[in-house]
Amino acid sequence: MKFHYRCSQCGAEYDITPDRMVCPACAEAQKPDEPLRGVLETVFEGTPGKDLLFDILPVEKEYFPPIPVGGTPLWQPARIRRSEGFPELYIKDDTANPTGSFKDRASYLVAAFARKHEIRDIIVASTGNAASSMAGVGAAAHLNVKIFIPKTAPRAKMVQALQYGAEVNLVDGTYDVAFDKSLEYSRASGGLSRNTAYNPLTIEGKKTAAIEIVLQLGSAPDAVFVPVGDGVILAGIYKGFRDLRRLGIIDKLPTVYAVQAEGSSAIARAFDKGDFGAPVPSSTMADSISVDVPRNGYYALRELKENG
Repeated sequence: MKFHYRCSQCGAEYDITPDRMVCPACAEAQKPDEPLRGVLETVFEGTPGKDLLFDILPVEKEYFPPIPVGGTPLWQPARIRRSEGFPELYIKDDTANPTGSFKDRASYLVAAFARKHEIRDIIVASTGNAASSMAGVGAAAHLNVKIFIPKTAPRAKMVQALQYGAEVNLVDGTYDVAFDKSLEYSRASGGLSRNTAYNPLTIEGKKTAAIEIVLQLGSAPDAVFVPVGDGVILAGIYKGFRDLRRLGIIDKLPTVYAVQAEGSSAIARAFDKGDFGAPVPSSTMADSISVDVPRNGYYALRELKENG
């Protein structure tokens, strides 16, 4: 299998290298307080073997750390099926991942990529889950993880990251401030940024959930409901289904529903209005999807509009 990056905006193609994060041509038009421009997605050429999940990822299986990420259960919630009238409702339970988070899927691929390229330091901004995830997976991979996290993030997530041995830097301000500070640090000191959307592997790693769903069901579902903050899980789910359609494993994409908290709904507003406009401060108890500026907003909006 061969892999390369393709810009989700202009279509330019690039080799997959540790220093390539976003499309440089599109990034020149980047403005403050707007989603990332030039987000890259991974493209493969060739036919996968029997190990479908790993064969269509851009890092060889041998580099993944010895930690059981993925393969999470697909629950059949009998009471909810009865009470809500959805007899074929399933719940993909990624709390069964090692750190209890869907984010482990992205951290797993980023860690494997770092090991392949002999990179020791990972830098990440987070509201909590991505931080504790990268810390846990990084510990299994013998990597040094430096985290930028808002002081207002849940204390339990900070403790989890510290228990895994990560260096935690508390930031005055929102997740968006932590994101910018982490990029400043990684650009000045080196290391691999794991920031969501900015690192293309965060989208690529999360596509594995869609592939597992199809393998577990034996076919594509009719609809998938996805919690949305930055829009990276949404992009990953779409990417997984698109890859399976390209391989002829499924015939059509499911209808994907992007679900946002009312108090943190930048992508929902942009979907209705046609653009993102000025950031609106987020206010929601759903801290993991609380963002003012969704970094993967343009990509997510394109996927929603193109796929209905």
